[in-house]
Amino acid sequence: MTELWVQRTGPRRYVGHSSRGASVQVGSEDVEGVFTPGELLKIALAACSGMASDVPLARRLGDDYDATVRVSGTADRATETYPVLDETLQLDLSELDADAVQRLLVVAQRAIDRSCTVGRTLKAGTQVNLTIETD
Repeated sequence: MTELWVQRTGPRRYVGHSSRGASVQVGSEDVEGVFTPGELLKIALAACSGMASDVPLARRLGDDYDATVRVSGTADRATETYPVLDETLQLDLSELDADAVQRLLVVAQRAIDRSCTVGRTLKAGTQVNLTIETD
């Protein structure tokens, strides 16, 4: 299993790491060159939807198809939650007839609903357990 952790590098600034060698800069909105945790949550959702639909879309559109998944949502600061996240999967389907477009959209939606772990977790809610260790 991949290990994940963040290390503090300064005030409201962290670096996220994976045991596979990846890293990402994380911080607050007023820190340049970083993603906020909320932005990473949204990116994870968009990437998950894209990846979940990748195989069925590539099967019908070819391996080199272009796709962009946009995601947005404003935090409710009273509850510190994102009550709504909106995703848009942008595809060029101009080469397909109307029936083929509808079939492909159904296949893509089903793949995302079935396989996007991030989206399924957000929709279901999840238990988070925090342990604080001290030296």
